[in-house]
Order: sequence, then structure tokens, then C-alpha cells
Amino acid sequence: MNDDQTMQLVIVRHGESEWNKLNLFTGWTDVDLTDTGREEAHAGGKALKEAGFDFDVCYTSLLKRAIHTLNCVLDELDRNWLPVHKAWQLNERHYGALQGLNKADAAAEHGEDQVKIWRRSFDVQPPALEPGDERDPHVQEMFRDVPKEDLPYTECLKDTIARAWPYFEQEIKPQMEAGKRVLIAAHGNSLRALVMQFEKLTPEEILEVNIPTGVPCAYTFDKDWNVVDKHYIGDPATIEAKINAVANQGKAK
Repeated sequence: MNDDQTMQLVIVRHGESEWNKLNLFTGWTDVDLTDTGREEAHAGGKALKEAGFDFDVCYTSLLKRAIHTLNCVLDELDRNWLPVHKAWQLNERHYGALQGLNKADAAAEHGEDQVKIWRRSFDVQPPALEPGDERDPHVQEMFRDVPKEDLPYTECLKDTIARAWPYFEQEIKPQMEAGKRVLIAAHGNSLRALVMQFEKLTPEEILEVNIPTGVPCAYTFDKDWNVVDKHYIGDPATIEAKINAVANQGKAK
């Protein structure tokens, strides 16, 4: 798959979660996959196995929907023994006070345009949480080892990039440059942060990128970090349908 001249990375977005199914803003809420989500992840793992992929090291977020997606993929590859690094920097974007709200209800209340701005603008943050809110990461056990000043009360995509990309550069890039084959299981916006940098996209361009759930995306880079190949692994018609489904989530019913 990779030779001395190229580096391999596969990214996969978690499958359907309990709150995706309910069409709620999830962010850092630690909800699990649905049965459908687990099936999507297993299908992604099978597709990787059939395509002959193997990995040396894996990265995921602190959120169980991404961790369990990775576990399902590793089950299919019979690679449960691989090292896995869990990083809060790969978490989904924090949706602030929108976390727990229904996307269609929010569209009806604030207008579809406003919700689209919150979901898809590069640098407009949703309303922030009040400190001490039960949804505030500063008071949650999961983040007890993270420096308090690093934790958000809300985030836009720009904020997500400001934590996810430095993590990639500091932790993952050196592994790939050493020849390690890397698998990342994460979230729509933390993966979008990486894709933006890999593909040198503008803020306007990255907002139009819809990453399908549970479908592995393989990148091959040359030694100068130019993308020499990018392709989704799996059935093309299924992948296209999934990309379109993601684009339609924020519309009022």
C-alpha cells in the first residue's frame, strides 16, 4: 500500500449515533452509536480488509461514538491489538448551548439560515454555555486532565481546527513521516479540520465538504505532504447517498 516515497492515512467518521438519529446537536455529548452506526462501522472495516489495508497506529477522540467506531473497524481487521491514542483535540466541534437541541426545531425557531450559519459557517460560534452548566466540559470528569484554559464553552469550525490541526502536526505527522500507517476515527468537524489542511481548501470550500459516516477515506501523500491520491473505500452509490444525507440534516421538516 505504501512505499518509501509515500505515506498512508485513512480517516473514518463515526456512524449514526443515538442523537444523529434524533437529529439533535451533539457536540461533546457522549452518546453512543445506534445499531445502524455499528453496522456502518463494521461495513467500513470489512471494506478496508477487502481492499488489503493494514495499520500500525490509531487515533480517536474521547467520545465513545468515535471509539466504538474504531473498535468495530479493528474487529473486522483483526487488529484489536494495535495501539490507540485517544485525544480530546479530535473531539467533535463543541456546539455550546445548542447541544441537546433538535436541529429542525432550532431551524423553526431561529430560521434555517441562522442554523445553517451555526452549523456551517467557518467562524461564527453558536451561543456559549454558562460556566457550570452540566454540559460544560470544565466540570465533566472526561476532561479532568485537560488544562482548563484549553476547554471551550462553544466552538466554530475555526476553533476546532485550532486544536485538531496542531494535534495532527505534533502527534500524528511524525508517525506518518516515520512510515507508520495511520487510522483516525473521529467526527465530521474534527476530520473536516484535517481535510481542509490536507487539500489546502479555503473556509468557503471546506464548508461544502460533507464527510459520509462510516466510510473510510484513504489519503496517500508524497514526502512533501501533497495529496497524490484520495478515495473512499466501499460501494460508490452508497457513499454518494450518504454524502447527500449529511448535507440535508439542517433543514426544517
